[in-house]
Amino acid sequence: MINIDLSSFKKIYFLGIGGIGMSALARYFNLKGFEVSGYDKTPSPLTDTLVEEGISIHFEDLGSEIANKMEKEETLVIFTPAIPKDMLEYNYLKDNNFTILKRAQILGLITRSSKGLCVAGTHGKTTTSTMLAHILYVSSLKCNAFLGGISTNYATNFISSSSSDFTVIEADEFDRSFLQLNPFASIITACDADHLDIYGDEETFLKGFQDYANLIAKEGLLVIKKGLPLTSSVKTWTYSLTETADFQGSNLRSENGMQVMDVRFENEVWNSVTLGLPGIHNAENALACIALCVFLGLTEEEIRYGLTSFLGVKRRFEYHIKSDKVTYIDDYAHHPTELKALIDSVKLLYPTKKISLIFQPHLFSRTNDFMEGFAHELSRVDTLYLLPIYPARELPMPGVTSDVLLAKITCKSKQIVEKEDLVSMIEIKDNEVVLTVGAGDIDRLIKPLKEKILNAPLDAPLDL
Repeated sequence: MINIDLSSFKKIYFLGIGGIGMSALARYFNLKGFEVSGYDKTPSPLTDTLVEEGISIHFEDLGSEIANKMEKEETLVIFTPAIPKDMLEYNYLKDNNFTILKRAQILGLITRSSKGLCVAGTHGKTTTSTMLAHILYVSSLKCNAFLGGISTNYATNFISSSSSDFTVIEADEFDRSFLQLNPFASIITACDADHLDIYGDEETFLKGFQDYANLIAKEGLLVIKKGLPLTSSVKTWTYSLTETADFQGSNLRSENGMQVMDVRFENEVWNSVTLGLPGIHNAENALACIALCVFLGLTEEEIRYGLTSFLGVKRRFEYHIKSDKVTYIDDYAHHPTELKALIDSVKLLYPTKKISLIFQPHLFSRTNDFMEGFAHELSRVDTLYLLPIYPARELPMPGVTSDVLLAKITCKSKQIVEKEDLVSMIEIKDNEVVLTVGAGDIDRLIKPLKEKILNAPLDAPLDL
């Protein structure tokens, strides 16, 4: 564990400032009065917003010329593991002994100076941490929050309250980053194997989560989905929609266009808890948040209000069109378990509608590790448009392509489509749910696809 005084620096420089987690930290330090600047590979809506907030950003690897922009003694450099290790700026700063820390190490420092409420899990951590932050922020406790997505309620990934001792943090398992944290309390939503390029095998991956669970403060709490193979010496509460648990959800249903469930725990029964978000997985996320908020002392009224008023996270089951004719939803799912939860929820909400899914696989290694799982879940839709694999930080792997994946998928209507051709060739029909799904750059299709759907010659005009 590192131990440095952040106040000894005047400037904070970010390598990869446009990342969702990095940009939240940039906003934090900017609000604290530091001179914040950074590099990113390409401009994006996130970097545009940061510039509007007064943060200087450049998009060219300056190499040694970066020395003209900063002084070693007063500058802290924060980098994301997604930065290539051969990046010229990174290597110059490292070779010249600048103070360089990972994003996770900075979050660890922050959790040691506040009560960290951390949300970990292979799936669901972004929505759950954002939901938790919202419930707390609109309650008497308030909170600060570093989120892995853009909150729809606040249009940001950073929430600040100077009056609160609590900090909500998304605990990322990638690169073992979450082992840098000091959680006061934590939710763990799932520990299905992922990032095997980092961990090597499922056993080592699970050990990473166990090591994380062991970091929770003795006086704190672990909230864990029932059935996960993790243990803890601290107070532990389980939650589930389908099994007997400490916090049990039941009778999940739709009332007046909203998702509703009943909740039982200890000697209490909360009937008809209204959720702002649809989806089976979001009902489970809500149970986890209820448990942690009960532990923190929030009232039933505060928790109900927070859940009902929560509007979700950008790119997590995000509606772009919602009508009787056509529904268009965008989602970040990039693992077979996440695909299953998404498709299950769509089938529950729209049992009579056909599903057209546009999927962009993310990472060659993940596609290779979970090829059979992806094929199984994608076979469940009516029509599939499969984009080429988004490489992110990886080089291609022999024998791992979207064509190989497509051959294993059994739905009747399926095809490979280049991203730039998708909008022109997709056919929009009545009584259909259209989904764009993936963690790469598929979100750039949202605006043109939405425009095409709105202009589609359906049997009747869309009632939006």
